[in-house]
Amino acid sequence: MRQVVLDTETTGISVAEGHRIIEIGCIELLDRRVTGRQYQVYLNPDRLIDQGAIEVHGLTNEFLQDKQRFEDIADEFIDFVRGAELIIHNAPFDTGFIEAELARMDYASGALETHCTVLDTLVYARKKHPGQRNSLDALCKRYAINNSHRTLHGALLDAEILAEVFLLMTGGQSSLWGEDGGEESAVGSPVSQVLKDRKPLPVVFCTAEEQVLHEARLKAIAAESDEVCLWLQEKRH
Repeated sequence: MRQVVLDTETTGISVAEGHRIIEIGCIELLDRRVTGRQYQVYLNPDRLIDQGAIEVHGLTNEFLQDKQRFEDIADEFIDFVRGAELIIHNAPFDTGFIEAELARMDYASGALETHCTVLDTLVYARKKHPGQRNSLDALCKRYAINNSHRTLHGALLDAEILAEVFLLMTGGQSSLWGEDGGEESAVGSPVSQVLKDRKPLPVVFCTAEEQVLHEARLKAIAAESDEVCLWLQEKRH
């Protein structure tokens, strides 16, 4: 299975106001492994960048003035993502900008959706972690991913971080131990050694009052997340 983790940087937050893409960053995954293939390009948007956007990504009008335009790289970009499942955090934002760029140049090969499918990791994270913050920074903290070097946003850097978040969020910790990502690769790891040497933990059962409060909390989570609550689903099965 081929997947492409994708992120963009733009001149502003609203494509409806004519804002444009100024950077695209992509990381290729094949069968859930990073292949080393990537695609990254800076683009001249032919318009000024909002100051608020510059403060987020650090890309300036002066830096981009001699860069290619989207129409110059459209074919190579589509070739890179063709046939893949795109992994994007808050996908409507990025795909909306890409579709607008393709429509602006009346791209002969059609819209982005005709070349690939999309998985929105924000939607996935909200279902997996209902009622919690699910920004990329919050997910990095939750999955113990060091993103301290991310002082500014960057499309390729954010794609690299999202690739790591995605693999952990969808595949568990086994992918951290060695090439195979299976149980055998975890044998002898620091974590497995700690578990082997640790004494049995005491089992403390909740009181009836605590059980009632727990059930109420699960129902509240379900009500706030379109009835998606993994703990309630497990209880039903």
